[in-house]
Amino acid sequence: MYQGKRVIVLDIETQKGFHEVDRSKLHQLKISVVGIYDSYDDQYLCFEEHQLGQLEARLKLCDLLVGFNINGFDMKVLGPHLLMDVRKIRVLDIMDEIAKVRGHRVSLQSVAQATLNDQKSGSGWDAIQLYKDGRMEDLKRYCLDDVRITRKAFDYGLEHKKLLFFSNRDFTNHEVAIDFSPHLTGSDEADEAVFPTSLF
Repeated sequence: MYQGKRVIVLDIETQKGFHEVDRSKLHQLKISVVGIYDSYDDQYLCFEEHQLGQLEARLKLCDLLVGFNINGFDMKVLGPHLLMDVRKIRVLDIMDEIAKVRGHRVSLQSVAQATLNDQKSGSGWDAIQLYKDGRMEDLKRYCLDDVRITRKAFDYGLEHKKLLFFSNRDFTNHEVAIDFSPHLTGSDEADEAVFPTSLF
């Protein structure tokens, strides 16, 4: 399905919320866990903050990194915590791709509901509370569930060249024509995202 390319689907959870950190300094949210699916060995894995070196070793070898709001959030939080220059990673942000067509953002929950007949197991606020309560295994399960949904949405879009989302404005499903395949072939000219690359 991935044309022989190594695809990693990523989602992060943070130790703090936006009420605690300035939005211009997202890395200060600090990482609680990073969940991934790696097509190389067909594994779902979760990394805690002290294991980011293991994550980085995989990211260096991936052909495409997939996420939902990964440009606007995940990579801005994660980038400064890695030694590598994350700008060299080829990124596909499903939320951004939908926004290019529709002109507005949608949530992962709305895509899961309409496209996959699925739903998220909680919210980012729930994840922060799980971390504060020291419930790391529950936190990892939550994070990997988001990774699973994101991967399924990517696979669906790749196969059917469309995604659906549920609108809470008119309470109906809307279809979005979308083509992820150029991101695998490298034939598109994606806008270069700018991520902070140092904590200092």
